[in-house]
Amino acid sequence: MEGMMNTIELMTLGFLSEEPLCGYRLRKKMEQLQGYMQAVSDGTLHSVTNKFVKAGYIGETFNVVNGRRLREFHLEEAGREKLIDELKNTSGYNLTNITKWAVVMSFLSVIPDEADRKAVLQRRLDNLESDVRRLYSDGEGPIDNDKVEDKYRRAVLMIHDAEIDAERQWLREELGVA
Repeated sequence: MEGMMNTIELMTLGFLSEEPLCGYRLRKKMEQLQGYMQAVSDGTLHSVTNKFVKAGYIGETFNVVNGRRLREFHLEEAGREKLIDELKNTSGYNLTNITKWAVVMSFLSVIPDEADRKAVLQRRLDNLESDVRRLYSDGEGPIDNDKVEDKYRRAVLMIHDAEIDAERQWLREELGVA
């Protein structure tokens, strides 16, 4: 299982690092974290959990509850190691996309070493210090946000800029940088 994990995979290992869960509760926690951004289907979750059981990342137990057979998952040591490695090496879209980054942030405390956690936060801050306030038009290159005339698009940009400023401030405080 090489390559960067997707958010469903990351959330699966992340939530199971906190407690054993049945598929239903796991899916509900994912939906709570992601909100309206991404619905999680039973089929997708079933595919991920089966893949992770086969890889040895998670284990499963079966219990009977109210006459029904309940499949519960727990994190194996290999899964914890994979989760920590994935979080420590966060890059690409998991670092730059706000929805994916929110998932990464939700589980950063799993990384046992504070220096490793701070290295991830520093990469995110470095990304936010770049020119994230510019949009790209249809292949014409960067355009200044200030040149956007539609008031609703300008509102989206204004809200985005405020979120970026707030996150930068938090990251700087957390990292102890000016």
